[in-house]
Amino acid sequence: MNKSTQRQGLLIDASETIKFTFDDREYEGVAGDTIASALAANGEWILSRSFKYHRPRGVLTMAAQDANTLVQIGNEVSVFADRHPISNGLAVRAQNVSKSARKDSGFAMNRLSRFMPVGFYYRTFFKPKGVWERIWEPRIRAKAGLGKLDISKPTEGYYDKAYGWYDVIVVGAGPAGLAAAIAAADAGASVLIVDENPIIGGALNYARLKIERDLISEVEAHRNIEIWTDATCNAWYSDNWLPVIRGNRLHKLRAKQVVFATGLIEQPSQFRNNDLPGIMQGSAAQRLIRLYGVKPGNRAVILASNDEAYGVALDLLDAGVKLAAICDLRKNGHSGPNRSEVVARRVEVLDGWCVWEAQPEKDYVHVRAVEVAEIDAQGNAGNKRRKIDCDLVCMSVGYVPAYQLPLQSGGRLAYDSAAAQFKISGQDGAVLLAGSVDGYFDTEDCVAHGAAQGALAATKRGYEIKDLPALPTRRPGSPNHPWPIFPHPEGKDFVDFDEDLQVKDIKNAVADGYRELELVKRFSTVGMGPSQGRHAALATAMIVAKETKRSVSDVGVTTARPPVTTEKIATLAGRKFTPMRRTPMHEQHAAQGASWLLAGNWMRPAFYGRGRDDKTLIADEALNVRNNVGMIDVSTLGGLDIRGPDAAEFLNRMYTFAYVKLPVGKTRYLLMTNEAGTVIDDGVACRRAEQYFYVTATTTGVDRIYRNMLWWNAQWRLDVDIANVTAAYAGVNLAGPNARRVLERLTDDIALLPQDFPYLAYREGKVAGIPARVFRVGFIGELGYEIHVPSRFGAELWRAIGEAGQSLGIRPFGLEAQRLMRLEKGHVIIGQDTDGMTTPEELDMSWAVANSKPFFIGKRSLELRGKTLSSRKLVGFAIDRMPASALQESNLVVKNGSIVGFITSIAYSPTLGKVIGMAYADRLEASLGSRISLRSSDGTEHQAEVVSSHFYDPENLRQEM
Repeated sequence: MNKSTQRQGLLIDASETIKFTFDDREYEGVAGDTIASALAANGEWILSRSFKYHRPRGVLTMAAQDANTLVQIGNEVSVFADRHPISNGLAVRAQNVSKSARKDSGFAMNRLSRFMPVGFYYRTFFKPKGVWERIWEPRIRAKAGLGKLDISKPTEGYYDKAYGWYDVIVVGAGPAGLAAAIAAADAGASVLIVDENPIIGGALNYARLKIERDLISEVEAHRNIEIWTDATCNAWYSDNWLPVIRGNRLHKLRAKQVVFATGLIEQPSQFRNNDLPGIMQGSAAQRLIRLYGVKPGNRAVILASNDEAYGVALDLLDAGVKLAAICDLRKNGHSGPNRSEVVARRVEVLDGWCVWEAQPEKDYVHVRAVEVAEIDAQGNAGNKRRKIDCDLVCMSVGYVPAYQLPLQSGGRLAYDSAAAQFKISGQDGAVLLAGSVDGYFDTEDCVAHGAAQGALAATKRGYEIKDLPALPTRRPGSPNHPWPIFPHPEGKDFVDFDEDLQVKDIKNAVADGYRELELVKRFSTVGMGPSQGRHAALATAMIVAKETKRSVSDVGVTTARPPVTTEKIATLAGRKFTPMRRTPMHEQHAAQGASWLLAGNWMRPAFYGRGRDDKTLIADEALNVRNNVGMIDVSTLGGLDIRGPDAAEFLNRMYTFAYVKLPVGKTRYLLMTNEAGTVIDDGVACRRAEQYFYVTATTTGVDRIYRNMLWWNAQWRLDVDIANVTAAYAGVNLAGPNARRVLERLTDDIALLPQDFPYLAYREGKVAGIPARVFRVGFIGELGYEIHVPSRFGAELWRAIGEAGQSLGIRPFGLEAQRLMRLEKGHVIIGQDTDGMTTPEELDMSWAVANSKPFFIGKRSLELRGKTLSSRKLVGFAIDRMPASALQESNLVVKNGSIVGFITSIAYSPTLGKVIGMAYADRLEASLGSRISLRSSDGTEHQAEVVSSHFYDPENLRQEM
């Protein structure tokens, strides 16, 4: 298996050659090769440089589980070289290097490691004052990061989302997962198998395993089973919501039952220079041999603690690799079928020996020898040592369950010190574990356990199985060594390869007072790299436990949060497919030339007309409303009916204002905060009767507000009925100085004179012969009537208003004109002019907070936050004309070069003849007449005057006319 011999591997076709480049050097691989396997076949073992010390790094797992193989392809950074296939013309570059993977001047950092102890960045760089900003920050930022991203280039490819529903989803296609899928499918369940590898079978494809059944063929032939390979289940969320990434598509899946057969993650041993290229997990060597036909070395040393290590030895021997020795951490010569065969092939086995130090070639480009040591009575490397020449070291010292997904589903880890293994329990009731992830290590036991769990999943879904398979009994012992850690006085015994953290770093973190693992993680950054602690969590927990004289179970591991592995922002941002909602007037808008935008799930007219630029059309619509009359479809506005004896009390608790004494026939503004006192929604409350309120909410927020209301009242138990009636009503806002004249032509049972129907009043009657709820509102600052009718009459109401106002020059206006006019009036839009920290005080809306009430959601938080006001305030600003580098929403507000806020809304006002906007500014610059500095997207800064945000009709004369 080298360049002179045709390679044979399960995933490759050696008859088809492929040429690609790595760091501008051309290499040749074969079809099915990954970048890493092709480079290894060419004798190129350095794939990357480590994050801090820039040490050469190579293959560790061959399973996309570590940062060693992260490379850059074009403008895509952090690509797993041991997962990404090669293709003709593919140009690959090492990342985190000065020139190339082989020639990296950053390797000088390795010699400076003594000056960079754990947490050194917390104690340096800040004296004398200003040195961080002037000197250190620019240099560190230039060095930081993995890969180089050109943000001026668009994302390549098309990304989208899809949805799916299954009875049972099995994650993991190893022996247990396949058996589980077959058992569930045999019962009649629809089953999806999700596996990250290019083929199903898991360890059956590369490890020295034997089973009686041909599970792969059974699965492929089963009509109830769907198979997804190259698919990553990246999280578990409530109700078995699983995001699965497959190519450029994010699948949002639901299952009645989930079976996690995620298997095991092989763990490294800690000894000096354990990160050198040529040192890898035993399973990585097997993958190279069996999947890709690559000989991982010529002369090997194996570090063992289980019979699987001897399976690795046999595979190496079969591949033509000479075995110099096997260092078995166990002292008592454990037996096993693989070990017996290895001994029969006259391989030297050193029982009770460890690897003490790996010795590198020049510039640390590869391992050339190891110094091994006999383990003393205390479990440490003793003084009896010997040197063994080798170019390959395989570590097979134990495993941890792939616990990330089970723990996200509510599972808990406990460590069995006697067996030296983690055990998972307590996961969600709709989640089952199968195989080795649940503590079964024998292959046939894994198959039996998978079949039992798959059958159980089917019965939980409602399918009948007369005789459920019995769960196999777990066999005693485990393949894990209790202490594969051999610290070296000179260090470089890496615990976390991602972060270049050594054994002494973890010890020093504990010595500095960080006894709890979560604190050790944050102080040292262990487990915070791309591999998220897959190979560091257990060793870290062991070291912390020993240093604090606790058990590993007491120490635990850090929280396993989504995502399980890296995911592209493009994947998250890809096109989503959601139910598109249309108002009852949709066809009329289309006939009138509407240009559409999506507001939440609703299709809404942005503006009307063709043949002129958008800004002119929007300005014309706004001016027509200001000077005449216009109409806008507001059917998308959220609507909630709140009824019952406690309706007023319920609103008093949900919203900041007071509603108990609101008279029937009146409306009042609504402002809602969450428990933290942050503004999350607004609307209008109308009291139709003593025990009946009709409440509006924002278009995009109504479903969330409805859920919040149900959740809170499940605790309060108030006598109130809450109904989401958004879809039951259509609405039109008739606005402008001639609005009353139009409405007079459509109703004869609603008195419209100002004294009969004042601002903020509510009336019911018939409009165009249709039963209607009518509000006097002023969101855009003009005389306005918001008319709500049953949705089946929405189209007729739109037609009737248009005909009644035709002689007055009525025109429809879209969402863009509405947003412009509300900005002129200084009215905020929740979610645009607010963020996750906004309080009513920052919005100058303390008038909408009834502090005299004993309780409302967020009241206590507002009182606490009011004692120490934030540093910012939402202000209005104005400039005479838009700069050449146009200011946009989200552009920054700066003060003395520091960011103090951002623009929330900005537009040219045709009514006022200038640019107006709202922005968060420094509270000390929020007074009228102050000047604030706005930074446009190209970095230029522009001065603006702080003015009242009530730019238009500040006396409110027009909306109250």
